[in-house]
Amino acid sequence: MIYTVTLNPSLDYIISAEEIKFDNINRTTAEEMRFGGKGLNISAVLSELGVQSTALGFKAGFTGEKLQALLDESGIASDLLELPQGETRINVKIRADRELDFNARGAEITPADMERLYEKLAAPEEGDILFLAGNVPPSLGSDAYGKILKMLSGRGVICIVDASGELLLNSLSEHPFLVKPNENELGELFGAKIKTGYEAAEYAKRLQQMGAQNVLVSLGDKGALLVCENGDFFNIGALSDKLVSSTGCGDSMLAGFIAGFLQTENMQSALKLGTACAAATAFSTGLGTAEEINKMLSIINENNI
Repeated sequence: MIYTVTLNPSLDYIISAEEIKFDNINRTTAEEMRFGGKGLNISAVLSELGVQSTALGFKAGFTGEKLQALLDESGIASDLLELPQGETRINVKIRADRELDFNARGAEITPADMERLYEKLAAPEEGDILFLAGNVPPSLGSDAYGKILKMLSGRGVICIVDASGELLLNSLSEHPFLVKPNENELGELFGAKIKTGYEAAEYAKRLQQMGAQNVLVSLGDKGALLVCENGDFFNIGALSDKLVSSTGCGDSMLAGFIAGFLQTENMQSALKLGTACAAATAFSTGLGTAEEINKMLSIINENNI
């Protein structure tokens, strides 16, 4: 079984416009409301790939009701806990001549709320996969993921962390199977500006030394690289086309990578599927569909990318 955990999900209000004009009225060309949050995005892309998962996390208030409705409409299995206070956050994504995002803080999660989630996390067992993805509300500390990993320790659950900063660093002592920073997040961890794939690989190895088993780094329009526990190293270029939106690309890559690994148990093949999923999302108005993913994967295989 696969579980995704999103502690701070959102409604993403996506606005399209021809350009952004500051100190003036902006007129939209389109608006759309979608569910958001890394874990939920991962569940959605897994579903497109024919891989079932259960989305865990929290929802709150009337915005939480809308979030649940969108998940249900998409056919995504979920078991979100209702918070007694606050509202599920709304993030605003502006897509015009440039991208501009406003991500809200999120509802407060108390220790009692987390205890309810821990009860849900008694279900994963040996061989199951658990994604811990995205940021956490300010009410939780930067050790939130580390605590969950410690609780799962010794049960044979395959744990994957997609986070940044202290939230990621504090999970490494529990030796997650895979971590997936992007290029900027990786550099920020070490106070560096990464300029080359070689530098990215060296910093990825440092994450391994700190406890991660495998490290997948998304490099935007430069592709991605993977440093494996056994010492293998793979990199792959990005597909070229007009970027529509970068939202969800990293989540799509991670979902595709794990789906590919489950299908083939081959890291290089998994990286190809992950790259295809990221491209399908980058060149779409939403998350990549199965049709778009298969198209991107065919291009990768035909061109030996």
